[in-house]
Amino acid sequence: MTIRLFENIKNFWRLRSRWQRWALGVIGFIVLWPLVMTLVYGVVPVPISNLMIFRLFSGNGLHKTWVSLDNISPYLENAVVSSEDQRFCEHHGVDWVEFHEATGNGSPRRGASTISMQTAKNMFLWEGHSYVRKGIEIPLAYYMDGVWTKRRMMEVYLNIVEWAPGVYGAEAAAQYHFKKSAAQLTRREAALLAAVLPNPIKRNAGKPSGLVKVLANHIMLRMVGIDAYVTCLSQNPRL
Repeated sequence: MTIRLFENIKNFWRLRSRWQRWALGVIGFIVLWPLVMTLVYGVVPVPISNLMIFRLFSGNGLHKTWVSLDNISPYLENAVVSSEDQRFCEHHGVDWVEFHEATGNGSPRRGASTISMQTAKNMFLWEGHSYVRKGIEIPLAYYMDGVWTKRRMMEVYLNIVEWAPGVYGAEAAAQYHFKKSAAQLTRREAALLAAVLPNPIKRNAGKPSGLVKVLANHIMLRMVGIDAYVTCLSQNPRL
């Protein structure tokens, strides 16, 4: 049975033309790459993401320094959860409540994206608003959320997200905007960083506009009492 199956596979592969074999190989690589690398990145730092590569082709530089979650201010964790994904510890990659609300007008918006989905997009996919990308992003976010702990998801996210043109990760952002380490970020500085995430190319946390200041104030208000909702980020999570 096994030998016959192997022979059938060999015969099928021989019948394919060279371009068909090439196309199948490319498709297989595209499918397997994120599945395999998610396992790898569960234990090693992410050296570069798709977003970083695309930005390099756009002429932006690459400034990043990987640090562990223990070396990032808890204020920043709380700020991004308050701003980007308030049910981060409750969902399993996709927040369908927010997703349905955000797509109620018939087109996906940023508000539909969880931290898991944003991490999947930044690492393996591309920018833009399309149902094709969302169709890949959603199952990938579920997979990543199932493989990684919530602490690892947050650690990867905070180390690869862009906070200024060509500036990636909490450590590089803290040094670039505030001349200090990520561990030293204050509540206000963390809120300012979270406020620029929707558009780090035009918004500046170190020299905030009136809009960024207002958004940061709203985020700081949401951060009040947020500790009860981010227990999955503690060293000994209860969730």
